[in-house]
Amino acid sequence: MEICPIAHIRSDFSEKFGIPRQSGLVEELTAAVVFEPPYRVPDALRGLEGFSHLWLIWEFSQARREGWSPTVRPPRLGGNKRLGVFATRSPFRPNPLGLSCVRLVEVRQDRALGPVLTVAGADLLDGTPIYDIKPYLPYADCKPEAVGGFAAQPKGADLEVDCPDRLLDCVPEGKRAALLAVLAQDPRPQYQDDPNRVYGMAFAGLEVKFQVAGERLTVTEIS
Repeated sequence: MEICPIAHIRSDFSEKFGIPRQSGLVEELTAAVVFEPPYRVPDALRGLEGFSHLWLIWEFSQARREGWSPTVRPPRLGGNKRLGVFATRSPFRPNPLGLSCVRLVEVRQDRALGPVLTVAGADLLDGTPIYDIKPYLPYADCKPEAVGGFAAQPKGADLEVDCPDRLLDCVPEGKRAALLAVLAQDPRPQYQDDPNRVYGMAFAGLEVKFQVAGERLTVTEIS
């Protein structure tokens, strides 16, 4: 079977570092789904506005590699324990496909791009190819009794973020809440804990630098 992208996402993340580890963790994040020219057909989206959430099926486009490994090291377990690849959501899979549930904010018509979807809570790198879009059906897709294995509990927003007003003023007003929410999730690899290290994260065309000591993240520079 051959598949081709029907769309690409436009998000605030030009690099992998800092992207939320699952969809829906940072609802303040918004992104745009821009269709490829053959699929810029309004009729293809007829009725979509009646759904609050969507499934995006996409490719880990920066995780392509020859061959595959039957086991991986989930960051959630500190990168020290191997589990079967099919028991994880690792990007390093035989077929590097991702699945994200996002909230549909708006279906709009753009003069140049045709129909564009605004979605919230996406965990995708800017430019990620999207292969399919399906509506989320609560009666079929929501399973309150489901068991989540080693990732049963979501990793909460653990950090208190200290960002001086003079630095936060460098961020467009509509992006500030999303940036602070992303930082509160702790973008660092889960096995790193060096209070002296300065981390850098690309977000919305800006470079955000920060340090983490204990439960406090301090933004040191935004440029």
